[in-house]
Amino acid sequence: MNTGPFECGKNPSSAYRVTVIGSGVSGSSLAKLASELGYSVFVSEQKQIERSIIDMYQKYGISYESGGHSEEIYQCDIMILSSGISPVAEPVRKALEKGIRVEGEVDFTAPFLKGKILGITGSNGKTTTTLMTGHLFEKAGIRVGIAGNIGSPLADHANRENEVLVVELSSFQLFWSRVLTLDLAVVTNIEPDHIDWHGSLERYYSAKRKITGMVRQGGKVICQERDMKVLFSGEITDQVIPLVRGKDAVHKYSSAIILDEDHAAYNFSGKIIKLFDHSDIALLGSHNLENAAMSSTAFIELGGPINSIREDLASFKAPPHRCELVDIIEGVSYVDDSKGTNVAATVAALRSLHGRKIIILGGKGKGEDYSPLAEAVAAQADLAILIGEEKARIRESLVQTGFTNIKDVNSMEEAVVAASGSSGPGSIVLLSPACTSWDMYQNYMERGEDFKNCVNRIRKGEL
Repeated sequence: MNTGPFECGKNPSSAYRVTVIGSGVSGSSLAKLASELGYSVFVSEQKQIERSIIDMYQKYGISYESGGHSEEIYQCDIMILSSGISPVAEPVRKALEKGIRVEGEVDFTAPFLKGKILGITGSNGKTTTTLMTGHLFEKAGIRVGIAGNIGSPLADHANRENEVLVVELSSFQLFWSRVLTLDLAVVTNIEPDHIDWHGSLERYYSAKRKITGMVRQGGKVICQERDMKVLFSGEITDQVIPLVRGKDAVHKYSSAIILDEDHAAYNFSGKIIKLFDHSDIALLGSHNLENAAMSSTAFIELGGPINSIREDLASFKAPPHRCELVDIIEGVSYVDDSKGTNVAATVAALRSLHGRKIIILGGKGKGEDYSPLAEAVAAQADLAILIGEEKARIRESLVQTGFTNIKDVNSMEEAVVAASGSSGPGSIVLLSPACTSWDMYQNYMERGEDFKNCVNRIRKGEL
């Protein structure tokens, strides 16, 4: 299998042919980088390509095709995969059979990344933690690049003069990563996810734990104490900075993040540094206290000043569709957690938001077990409104736990109207689907915007 690191940038020549699979945000950025390096580039996209991206391809002399993959994709010296391309996808499988070198976007870009590199992964919270950490560096006046599933692909940061580069890394990217070296890694949490893509839970965990081996000698790994058994085998070394709960737990480790009842602190080799009071964090949900504690510690570990952390965290605003408060109408809070695309994310949202809830669930499934979701719904919600392809499976799990206050709907408008009609002052209407959006929407953002639009129409009296 010809998948070892490729020395891109060495003796660039238009005679060297590069095929990029995928023309989304990451794929088009990879194509542009390869072209700037002097290679002959061909892009192949299964769907249609946006006009603005076609214009960019024409500007750089990049060849492309859309609507499927032709045999031309194999007329190359290396095939580069944009984010999310599965190892069992036909173009990948056939390329490997033909002896073509296959690279993921991380490895192709890695030789051109500058500054200290912080890699952040996790089943949930990695985007918020990436943005929050980047925010701390920006406020401190440190040149920082922020890359990830936030519209800023890794290839866009090639050759930028960053002092620090904060990189969100998905399990898809980690699966293909072999050469990137990190100065620090953060694993926000490990929960079942993307089983449909990886093929099994163990393969998903295997992809996630790869980040621990990407850290340079002397670098650190920040993670949840409860996830250490999944991430590490054998003895836990001083390389690991676990997040623990309660003052007493900290004595088990030379360094640890302490999440206490009303504040967070960092125990650095016996020196306790207070990070923030819980009241300093404006984000909804107790899980965001974990994100803030990990962000603060990563910031300190990479040389950020301590004195401004509390003030700068207080000024950070949550990214859209992640436990985002949309509106409060007649005492009812409407919360958009459309990014809750797996069971663990929705369970976290249910448990971390205080108050009785009406939850909107469903979409396209990932092959997950819904029993933990059903247990959380039974404990935290008064009504479950089901939408999308997974309605029947989610309903079955809910009923098995004894929860029967369930309503099926066919659209977001129906869901929001039903939730509004069943809610009262002090309750929360929560969109946290535990599924992807692909059965009804292009992505979770579009789904979240539909929810917000429906809430806005409730406010105007149009629904």
